[in-house]
Amino acid sequence: MYVCYGGMQFVAYRGFTQLQHQLPSAVKDRIPNSAESFISGAAAGAVATTATYPLDLLRTRFAAQGTERVYPSLRSAFRTISRDEGARGYFRGLSAAVGSIVPYMGLFFTSYEFFHTHFAALQLLPLSSGDAAAGVMASVLAKTATFPLDLVRKRLQVQGPMRTRYVHTNIPVYAGVWRGLYAIWRKEGLRGWYRGLTVSLIKAAPASAITMYVYERTLHGLMATSKEDNLWECYDAYSDYDDD
Repeated sequence: MYVCYGGMQFVAYRGFTQLQHQLPSAVKDRIPNSAESFISGAAAGAVATTATYPLDLLRTRFAAQGTERVYPSLRSAFRTISRDEGARGYFRGLSAAVGSIVPYMGLFFTSYEFFHTHFAALQLLPLSSGDAAAGVMASVLAKTATFPLDLVRKRLQVQGPMRTRYVHTNIPVYAGVWRGLYAIWRKEGLRGWYRGLTVSLIKAAPASAITMYVYERTLHGLMATSKEDNLWECYDAYSDYDDD
């Protein structure tokens, strides 16, 4: 899931960014850099989330299993969901996922570009780059702001006919995203919306740091390789001309 999601996310992000750069100057000049990053990040997150959502749903359901395995294998999970819930079962909670990922990725890339500019010269071990620090700060900010929707997404993913067989056998039934948020607030209070935030940040912050560090280093490496190839092409062309 992460291989597919990460690849689609960064391809879409650069694609939407380049698309905005191709807008007429009268329109492009009116879009602030922060808004450009937010739009590109939000659109990229929506595309990647929708395309890989069935895998995200399966990941959550496998994680919710206890000693009594609901799905003994990935193939069995696909077959059981298709039989008992139909095609719509693979996208249970998608609205919550898109609703959380759009502001999350928008905020993440907007804040990352901001922090990256200020931390560009910062040296951190072991990553030795401000890219990592910017990734951590952006992840903490975006994850905290959108966590309630992410919480509802995971609870909606374990709905369905198999919910009584998971580790938590008393999983409540939610009729939708907003009703789910309201039900959590009534039963658990405001703190209920942020249950598990600390663990989520411990996971997301270093993951974002490594992701952005590897992304920036790989991108710079590819750009350097491309420049070297262009230089060799110019050298070869000059050599041919010199021989003539």
